[in-house]
Amino acid sequence: MNLGLDGKVALVTGGSHGIGRSIALTLAREGCRLAICARGKERLDTVVAEVERAGAQAIGIEADVMRADDIDRVVASVIAAWGTLDILVNNAGGGGRWGRETVEDTPEEVWHDVYEKNAVAAMRFTMRALPYMRAQRWGRVVTITSCFGREGGGRPWFNVAKTAQTALMKSLALRRDLVRDGVTFNSVAPGAIMIPDTGWEAEREKDPAAFAAMVDREFPLGRLGTPDEVAHVVAMVCSAHAGLLNGASIAVDGGETRSF
Repeated sequence: MNLGLDGKVALVTGGSHGIGRSIALTLAREGCRLAICARGKERLDTVVAEVERAGAQAIGIEADVMRADDIDRVVASVIAAWGTLDILVNNAGGGGRWGRETVEDTPEEVWHDVYEKNAVAAMRFTMRALPYMRAQRWGRVVTITSCFGREGGGRPWFNVAKTAQTALMKSLALRRDLVRDGVTFNSVAPGAIMIPDTGWEAEREKDPAAFAAMVDREFPLGRLGTPDEVAHVVAMVCSAHAGLLNGASIAVDGGETRSF
């Protein structure tokens, strides 16, 4: 199916690894011009090269999404390169394993940092992208939240930040002045995704048999998801055919969560 994205300009934050990398490559294969930002130059360069091998134009921008001036510079770089911004994927975030098991022993800075990295960064990128999307009367804003942005169960600071991201997308989706300018706002909420060099991989390596038993017990499909499985849903949400999809929080979790 042609998603109608050929020539669109997409910015994927945190696009050098894991889900962000898969989203960037998937959008590239759909014909988008890709900007990705992340803190590490080596990974950025690698993904830019992968995107270019997929036949798409790409730029990589080193940035820390917890710095407002870096966010300004990222968006300015996209506009300088291509003159507009059609698709924003707020993928940068994390912090689900930060802090300590005991809530009261977790420093207050963890709450602030996780919220800043997730909710505040998504808000800042979105606010800076909106003028360009509204001017052309078309845009897609997709925020990668979490199953813990839809129900309880994670560490509290992570739940608070991810729920805030979900609320941001839903609240903007209800703004008639924005959506009637052709801009839609949606969340994609992954469950457990196996990503190299992350906590799930470490758990598996620690005790493979216990990990396999846990996965079989806890996950209906008997496995974790992959970054590509999330990326394909994101591409659909960005599609030119998804104009009625607005304000949704889409679980991509294999049935892991209990919420409707």
